[in-house]
Amino acid sequence: MKSAPLLLLLLLFIGSQSFAQALVQGSVKDATGQPIPGANVVLKGAYDGASTDGTGAFRFSTKLKGAQTLAVSFLGYATVEKEINLDQPQRSLSFTLKPDYRQLQAVQISAGAFEASDEKRAALLNSRDIVTTAGASADIMAAINTLPGTQKVGEEGKLFVRGGDSYEAKTFIDGLQVANPYTAIIPDVPSRGRFSPFLFSGMAFSSGGYSAEFGQALSSALLLQSQDLPEESQTGISLMTIGGNLSRTKRWTNTSLAVSAEYTNLAPYMNLVPQRQSWQHMPETKAGSLVFRQKTSPTGMLKLYGTYASSHFAVTQPDVNHPEKPVPVDLRNQNLFLNSTYEKTFKEHWTLQTGMTFTHTQDHIAAGEALVTANQNTWNGKAVLIGDISRSVTLRTGLETQLRGYRQTYLENPISAARKGMVDEQNVAGFAEADVYLGDKLVARPGLRWERSFFLAKNALSPRLALAYKVGKEGQFYFAYGHFYQTPENDYLKYHTPLNFEKATHYILNYQRTFGKRTLRVEGYYKQYRHLIRYNATNLIDATEITNGGHGYARGVEFFFRDQESIKLGDYWISYSLLDTKRLYKGFPVAARPSFASTHNLNLVYKQMVNPIKTYVGTTFSYTSGRPYHNPNLEGFQRSRTKHYLDLSLSASYLTSFKGHSTIVHVACNNLLGFNNVFGYRYATTPNAEGQFDRQPVVPGAKRFALLALLISINDGKK
Repeated sequence: MKSAPLLLLLLLFIGSQSFAQALVQGSVKDATGQPIPGANVVLKGAYDGASTDGTGAFRFSTKLKGAQTLAVSFLGYATVEKEINLDQPQRSLSFTLKPDYRQLQAVQISAGAFEASDEKRAALLNSRDIVTTAGASADIMAAINTLPGTQKVGEEGKLFVRGGDSYEAKTFIDGLQVANPYTAIIPDVPSRGRFSPFLFSGMAFSSGGYSAEFGQALSSALLLQSQDLPEESQTGISLMTIGGNLSRTKRWTNTSLAVSAEYTNLAPYMNLVPQRQSWQHMPETKAGSLVFRQKTSPTGMLKLYGTYASSHFAVTQPDVNHPEKPVPVDLRNQNLFLNSTYEKTFKEHWTLQTGMTFTHTQDHIAAGEALVTANQNTWNGKAVLIGDISRSVTLRTGLETQLRGYRQTYLENPISAARKGMVDEQNVAGFAEADVYLGDKLVARPGLRWERSFFLAKNALSPRLALAYKVGKEGQFYFAYGHFYQTPENDYLKYHTPLNFEKATHYILNYQRTFGKRTLRVEGYYKQYRHLIRYNATNLIDATEITNGGHGYARGVEFFFRDQESIKLGDYWISYSLLDTKRLYKGFPVAARPSFASTHNLNLVYKQMVNPIKTYVGTTFSYTSGRPYHNPNLEGFQRSRTKHYLDLSLSASYLTSFKGHSTIVHVACNNLLGFNNVFGYRYATTPNAEGQFDRQPVVPGAKRFALLALLISINDGKK
């Protein structure tokens, strides 16, 4: 029984400790007085706490003493904190939680924008979609062309959006504008996007009404968000019928480094497949890239990306004015792109995003006896601060600057005097924008952007407003309005004629419904153009006057439906655009529909995973109504139409392994049925003996394009 006193002392000690604990109790309700079950009630910096029961009540004991902070939180409600003193007897506490509509995400700004990112639950396109969309050939721009609002312009390969020219559609990487997002081109040889879709974790295509953060874009903004740290170290090998790629990614705990080298040469392929063009040097590209990522803190990320590409091709093109004397065209292009960004969240509710890009582009073009050399250097810097200034208001504000230096030399023939063009432009901008949640069904996004062009010596003020209203559990209406300004292109600025910003005003009304893995979207819009560039000749080189006297409009209705649920392992979308537009710009004598703008655009995309043979099959059908062109043999301007554009493309990816490494065998064919598509016509400048103007069609280089690729991924393992 000697242990009895010890046991008694132990019981007394435990009892004294229990009596030393403080009791915390109370209840949690919403703004209407209804209890909130499951709310978390904790002492900040400690593990002591409890969850509310079915009546909203909570109760727990703690050994902590003195002044403490009690925090109450529940999903969809703003967190409430209260200071309490545990050295004093605690009375029952009462908390009232108010909705935090930002957490609920019940309603979102979405008109004009097709988004896909890690954060969006209703993603519409992602990197995998880009690669597996038949007819896109892993080109971001080509895949975006299957969405409503875009126009298929096969001879250029660029984005044309809602009646806007290609230079009005801008691309941004991590919020910074890309000066030259396309590969170099000459007439009738289409370009591609410069960047691989696998560089990006998120993509948002906005065909109008976009954020005040983005400027210098009249028609659309393609927003690409680069990836963070990769999951694992990996070596990639790609062998294709048109070239190859070798890449290596190394992942450490908080750091990664990726390098790649790529070589593309279409000569072997084009020697096998008949071409309509007379190639002297078939397209050849040498490229390399480096990507460095560093996680600097739990909320900090530094990214550095650089790529260099050198390309060359030469082709002999027919001249409608001199059929007996085709014109040799030789193009050499070099492009260097550097992008650096840093992002950090501090004080829990504030995020700083900074970045800078540099682009160097050099073109050497020889066309017959003419020689053109062009160099452009572009710097872009940006800083954005994002934070919550209240439970229902999120503010985004920032500053941006762009420096652009452009030099061009033109020789009409070897003995002519050189014509030189020079542009040194600086554009500075500031913006502020807020998401204001006015309840669980309504959100407003007012914004204002100011820009100054030092070359133009002009200022521009762009008010913008977006409203979204939720209807039912799955749908919402959206309205957007805004002014958008853009500095004229270098081809006009180099003449040093007094010019102004080109301007567009957007009005958009949208309904979108997301139910399960299905998305339905209907959108109507109206765009008004002012101060477009206009000159007093058919061709710019013959013009004696360049002004901002142009104007125009674009209006239309668009439909989009995507279903990833109805068909097992299947995915399809339907995209349709109806466009009415006219412009008085460039050398147009009267307002007319531009040659890139077709009235009807339809895309049907279907993808299916066939499990028994581990093959992913995709097909895309595209229809575009006839595009306008000017026929000098007929009365009027831009009155003729090409025949309808048709394309059926097919792709298949077989998933297998090679010596234990993930391997994909990919085959694709564009325009599988060999439709004879015509993009337009070129006419002679003078009539023939019969008084008619001769013409030549603008057609694809070949009826079909086929690709065979072998992709091998050698993984080191996850970190």
